[in-house]
Amino acid sequence: MRVLIVEDEVPLAETIRHGLAEDGFVVEVAHTGEDGLWAATEHQHDVIVLDIMLPKLNGYKVLEQLRARGVWTPVLMLTAKDGDYDQTDAFDLGADDYLTKPFGFIVLIARLRALIRRGAPERPVVMAAGDLVLDPVRRRVERAGREITVTRREYGLLAFLMRHRGETVSKSEILENVWDSAFEGDPNVVEVYIRYLRLKLDIPFHRHAIETVRGLGYRIDADGG
Repeated sequence: MRVLIVEDEVPLAETIRHGLAEDGFVVEVAHTGEDGLWAATEHQHDVIVLDIMLPKLNGYKVLEQLRARGVWTPVLMLTAKDGDYDQTDAFDLGADDYLTKPFGFIVLIARLRALIRRGAPERPVVMAAGDLVLDPVRRRVERAGREITVTRREYGLLAFLMRHRGETVSKSEILENVWDSAFEGDPNVVEVYIRYLRLKLDIPFHRHAIETVRGLGYRIDADGG
């Protein structure tokens, strides 16, 4: 079982490398995002352990470029960072699992073995609701053939709605999946971002795809409004 570790903290990377080697893994290590991207595209691995806070090219950018290049090796993200970047961002970009530092080595081993058993994921399917299209690989959003620029958070919200198109999702479900389960800010932030998406995706095209279901939540019209 071949594992690529992309971690800039050399002592931690060496600890992980040694522990995995003792457990029978064949381990390759990179200490920068650029080196990790090169190793992941040039060599075959069963799983990748990818830190987020990397020099030169952060883990999100590495992951985004891997998926854009059609590399579907399972990726477990490692981070101690909270705030602007969170689990939702990692999963939206194509991560398969997420582990926060500090972590137990036994837990890491179990997560890696589970990812290896699961194997590489299938290429994500482009999601469409009428002429509203979201491409998870290129992180591209289009309406009527025109590319729409969205922020990271807007993309996460739209992707969640598109995965559940035709279904009503509650504000609490959105907060848990697009922000995170520990979010302690104003829940009305959901309404703010719904408005942002409407301003970009509906109003300029005279559509009403993003619906408010009074007292229940929001949904994307499966036909695109």
